[in-house]
Amino acid sequence: MKDTTKAHFAISVVCFILGMLLVAQFRSVQISGGTAISLQRAQELSTQLKTVTEERDMYKKELLELRNRLAEYENAASKTSSLTETMKKELEKVRMLAGLTAGTGQGVIITLDDSNLPRQPGEDPNLFLIHDEDLLKVINELFAAGAEAISVNGQRIIANSEIRCVGPTIIINSVKLAPPFIIQAIGDPDILETSLKMRGGVIESLQVFGIQINIKKQDKIDMPAYTGPIQFKYFEPVKAGEM
Repeated sequence: MKDTTKAHFAISVVCFILGMLLVAQFRSVQISGGTAISLQRAQELSTQLKTVTEERDMYKKELLELRNRLAEYENAASKTSSLTETMKKELEKVRMLAGLTAGTGQGVIITLDDSNLPRQPGEDPNLFLIHDEDLLKVINELFAAGAEAISVNGQRIIANSEIRCVGPTIIINSVKLAPPFIIQAIGDPDILETSLKMRGGVIESLQVFGIQINIKKQDKIDMPAYTGPIQFKYFEPVKAGEM
């Protein structure tokens, strides 16, 4: 009976020890599994952080490139705007030189009318009338004295304006005009007046035949623009390097 009790006791001790070993093993497995899960999660987060960092650096680089491009575009736009403004100014100068722009300025107004002197028998009546060459002499003298713009009876004088007699009228820019002829010239009033009135000049030669002449300085003259057609059928500009 005693041997049986000892055997039962021994078996109980062994079972207790085995139970303790199983519990210890189970806890070890739990701890080991938790650690493995934590390491795996940390690795995943590290990988994600690396990816996000790389994307951030890429976006920063793209943003810097965009800023540089924007600066280049703004610089180019500024240059284009400046170039456009310069071209507009040059175009305006060309239009002014061509007489295609109306304007205002100081100058002189010259009125020419046919002579009212009585004709002597045998005198040529044409000597007492204003002719195209008389207008040309006055206009050339004004331009030589520095006139910047000239008109006759509202017709702007440009490079290819024709001035010619047709019977009792004078044609300018294909428009028939009759006396009195009112010539407007923009420039230095004193110089323009002096050039016309100098001894032996154009005015003195016209006064010999009694041509009526009045010269008036003006602080403000409204100069019309040339409004007629401009056509070039035969003239062609030469391109750079062709000559």
